[in-house]
Order: sequence, then C-alpha cells, then structure tokens
Amino acid sequence: MKATFNINNLVRENIKSLKPYSSARDEYKDVNIKEMIFLDANENPFENGVNRYPDPQQNNVKDALSKMKGVNKKNILLGNGSDEVLDLIYRAFCEPNKDNIITLPPTYGMYSVLANINAIENRKVLLTDDFQPQVKQILKAADANSKILFLCSPNNPTGNSFTVETIRELLIRFKGLIVLDEAYIDFSEQESWLHKLNKYPNLIITQTLSKAYGLAGIRLGVCYASEEIIAILNNIKPPYNVNELTQQRALVRLQNLDEFKNEVAQLVSERKRLKKELECCVSFIEKVYPSDGNFLLIKVDDATKRYNQLIKLGVVIRNRTNQPLCENCLRISVGVCEENQQLLRSLKSL
Repeated sequence: MKATFNINNLVRENIKSLKPYSSARDEYKDVNIKEMIFLDANENPFENGVNRYPDPQQNNVKDALSKMKGVNKKNILLGNGSDEVLDLIYRAFCEPNKDNIITLPPTYGMYSVLANINAIENRKVLLTDDFQPQVKQILKAADANSKILFLCSPNNPTGNSFTVETIRELLIRFKGLIVLDEAYIDFSEQESWLHKLNKYPNLIITQTLSKAYGLAGIRLGVCYASEEIIAILNNIKPPYNVNELTQQRALVRLQNLDEFKNEVAQLVSERKRLKKELECCVSFIEKVYPSDGNFLLIKVDDATKRYNQLIKLGVVIRNRTNQPLCENCLRISVGVCEENQQLLRSLKSL
C-alpha cells in the first residue's frame, strides 16, 4: 500500500481551483420531491415522463450498485459509457503537452484515442507473448510525468486476465494512478478488485453495463475510486451526463439479477463449448487463446482471408491481425447457441 500517496500531487492545477457548475437539481435536494412545484430550471411543465432534467448524481442507480457491489455511494461515479469516465480521468489528472500515460498493447483502443484527443503522450509497453504485463519495463518507461497506467483485465482483445501478483506489484510500485478496466469481469472466475479499493488509494476501477448486463445501447459506465478521486471527477463532469431514460433502464436491469446471472452463465458455457469445438474441428485454426471475457481470440493461417470469407457467409467477426502480438488473429464474440452453431458451420465449410 502507498502510505504516502497524495492525490493532490496528481491533479492538474486548474482543476484544483475549478468551481463546478451548479445545476438547479444540485441546489434543491429535498427528499419530498413529488410534493413540490418546480419552477427553478426553465423546464417544460407539461408532464411526459422526461420533461424534467434527470438526477445529476443518479442516486437511485448508485443505490442499487452500492447494495449489489458492497461499495459506498461516495466511491461511485457514473458516466455516459466508460469512454466518458476515461476522458474525465484524463482531463482531471493529465496536463496536455506535458504529462504521459502508459498502455499495454494489445489492449482497448480508446486509451490511445483519448490520449491523442487530450494531447497526452502514450508510452506503449507491449505485453509478453502470453499477454501479461512486463513490470520492469513499465516502471522503466515511467517518469515524474507518468500520471496513469491502464490495465485492462480481462484484457481486450486477448481475453486473458492479468495475475493478481502482477497487479498488486504495479499498484505498490507505480507512482501514478492505475486504471483497472474490468469491463469483462462478470465473465471471469477471477475476483474483482473492488473489495481492495480502500487498500490502494491510487486504484481506479471502471466497469460497464454494456457487456454482461446487455445494455450497450443505453451507454452507462461506472467508475469506482476513493472519495477524493470521485469528488474531483464530479467537479468536472457535465451536470446531466446520464439521461433519465438510461437511469430508468439501468434500474430495471439491476433489479432483475436472476436474469443477468442466467445470461452470464449461458455465455460462459457457450464460450467453453465454442473453444472446444474450434480447437478440434477447424483445421486452419492454429490456436484458441484462453478467455475470461465474452469472446475468444483465435490464431488462424490467414486472418484477412478468413474474415472476408465469413463476411460472404453472413458472419461478422473482428479482424485483429494489425494489433501488436495479434498477427493473423480474429476475435469472436460469443453469441447465443444458434449463432455459435452458424459460426461453426461456416468455419467448417471453408
């Protein structure tokens, strides 16, 4: 644990002095909201379910997540997808044209895109051949301006999880913030790091309702961190960044966890079945990598050729051959049983 860690040493100076925008819904917080007449926010008064501004702090959704995850509401921030959460982290802690971040290719491409948008240097340290972080090289690449290290575990596009020992060592030795992207954690047998959040003040965990919860269309990302970090991000987020329809739909899903658990179990079962079938029944597949996600990375003889052949057969997958360490690799999302059967028939027909 970093006993001397001080988040104020990482915050941009202009953010420290920032006075956040105060919306009408921020200023009035009385619990008896249904008994009041609201003439404070220049809203259309004709009720239609969405004529009022949404709760800027998404309290009902946070209550549900807090209860489910065992995390205090003060440690939660919600964003318009995980991409907004990541962008807020950049803007709060990285000084443009001065600071740098470290990423570990092959990994989620938005880390690099957001670095470019925010004029932040991206120092890339490749994973090992078995897709694990190289701790010595990461620490060697870091300097006094290295503000953030991005760890995607389970990793996209490789599917594997990083070892607990590696993540722990980096949390202790890296001097900046570590953003642990757990977008696919619900499909993994490895435990989330949420229960260790209080132990590591430099740890930020991002999750999403897009994958296991099946809500990619509503765009809701979740950030878990210390109260200090969440307070900083709240100061710079847009006042109504999560709309009312998104909040309502998220609540419905979070209140039906049996359906969620059943779907995750089906996808994990289909992932295992698909891996076994691909390994034994398709001759041009050279390797099927282990996966803790809802997808599989496979190495084939000619990725571009096989990708184009599948397109003609009506099956769309992802060609990852241009990613580092992923030459001639294809990424396949796990579908429902019928979709996976169609994929297998198509592959075997080639």
